[in-house]
Amino acid sequence: MTTASAQAGWRFKKPSVIPGFGLTLGFALVYLTLIILIPLSGLAWRSASLGWADFWAIAMDRRTLNALKISFGTALAAAAVNVVFGTIVAWVLVRYPFPGRRIVDAMVDLPFALPTAVAGIALTTLYAPKGWIGSLLVPLGIKVAYTPLGIVAALVFIGLPFVVRTVQPIIEEIDKEIEEAAATLGATRFQTISRVLFPGLAPAIVTGFALAFARGVGEYGSVIFIAGNLPNVTEIAPLLIIIRLEEFNYPAATAIAAIMLIISFVMLLVINLLQAWSRKRYG
Repeated sequence: MTTASAQAGWRFKKPSVIPGFGLTLGFALVYLTLIILIPLSGLAWRSASLGWADFWAIAMDRRTLNALKISFGTALAAAAVNVVFGTIVAWVLVRYPFPGRRIVDAMVDLPFALPTAVAGIALTTLYAPKGWIGSLLVPLGIKVAYTPLGIVAALVFIGLPFVVRTVQPIIEEIDKEIEEAAATLGATRFQTISRVLFPGLAPAIVTGFALAFARGVGEYGSVIFIAGNLPNVTEIAPLLIIIRLEEFNYPAATAIAAIMLIISFVMLLVINLLQAWSRKRYG
């Protein structure tokens, strides 16, 4: 009786609103396993084969620590800069009509299409001591190329579109009448931005920050030219991994990669928690 009832219930089961859910879910899981989980598992397995003592020795090496510090520090700095100026660029593109706006809007996506090596060469040419911009900054005591500041400049360049394209659609959804109503009620411009506009933009800003930061941590092509690649000074972690591979020191390369993976995961987890909190508070 129970079996018959179960069969009858299955026979008259309400169809899913989304057809093909089981097939698409299976495909997604297989695809993620092949593309992400298996390579990461191989990285973890290779790192685990070192043993805790060897892994810790590589992690605590002065050159490794400095490379990680430079990679994550410059990525955080560049993402913070992009949050401010990327939001301003998105605001200008949405709210202010001006001649050539479509051209400027298209230029925002240029770092997506431009090869990173070409971007690095161009930035190095501009910010080198004898470059167009660098020659103007050197008399002021500001050196960009071959310093951590040059790395930040390169990461700002490649990370700006992530913030602009994340925040821009949200700004387009904000009705101008809301700002006009706030001004009518006596709110200052700062109060309108902080209490009316920012709550709606906060989740998108955090998302743009996370995307720009994640891109900056793993960036290689646009950085190696302008950085100068001086050990313990301007050497980034991805470059150190390449150096270890060229030395056939595969255990050290996988250990550094695993450390980067762990730190990136923890930082992105914190950012995602902040994003969820901002959505809960301002959503």
